[in-house]
Amino acid sequence: MGVSRPTCAIDIMSKLTSQDDFEVVVLGSGTSHGVPMIGCPCEVCTSTDPHDQRTRPSIWIRSGESCLLVDTSPELRLQCLANNIDRVDAVLYTHHHADHVTGLDDLRRFNWLMRQPVHCYGQQRTLDALRRMFAYAFEAAPDSPHSRPQIELHEMNDQPIDIAGVHVIPIPLMHGPLPVLGFRIGRFAYCTDCSFIPEKSMAKLEGLEVLILDALRRTAHPTHFNLDQAIAAAELISAEKTFFTHIAHEIHHENTTKELPEGMALAYDGLRISLSE
Repeated sequence: MGVSRPTCAIDIMSKLTSQDDFEVVVLGSGTSHGVPMIGCPCEVCTSTDPHDQRTRPSIWIRSGESCLLVDTSPELRLQCLANNIDRVDAVLYTHHHADHVTGLDDLRRFNWLMRQPVHCYGQQRTLDALRRMFAYAFEAAPDSPHSRPQIELHEMNDQPIDIAGVHVIPIPLMHGPLPVLGFRIGRFAYCTDCSFIPEKSMAKLEGLEVLILDALRRTAHPTHFNLDQAIAAAELISAEKTFFTHIAHEIHHENTTKELPEGMALAYDGLRISLSE
């Protein structure tokens, strides 16, 4: 099944301001299995609503002329085609789980488009995992020079860093027992795959215009916020607008949207958000 953008992907709800200097595109809003899941006949997996068709989680950010990708999902190629993405200056990795990294090879296309390596940033454990999982990308291949992506890895900790001219603030989060990163740029923050936000990280999330936050399903999960927990966290953070992501097949888009508090909504593949920095 290919990926197509919902007909309502650019709607009045997503146009939070009239400024167009900072844009976020939700490339994928689904959980690690994607929705529909293989072999599942449930109401959401068989839904004809394009909002219920969720690829693995990733976003693309444009700040001025700089373009950042957060994670390289397994559907990266299809996501970029669906959303007309033709530039990636750097990749920010939240962590090394397969649904967030296994599209790395598709960065080869951006090497050709931009005639330069793609710079990838993440925690040391994430970079170590990338070297193991994609060993061919870091080995010399004189007999096949175009068969691997040209990437340069850079360690990122919890300190702010300028990447491709964009000021990025890493947000330490807990994904069950695993430390992962969210990211804040200006008044926007992306916090996927989390079950706990440390107090120091909550302080870094003050004054947001837009927050994208993990909300896996309705029932409890050991490594993700469920919907009730995500709503509670969003109320504490008090962003002007919160979108929930990393959504499993327990959550029906249309029905759930009607239940959410004011200022909160479900993200979906192809959602475009324009806001001021």
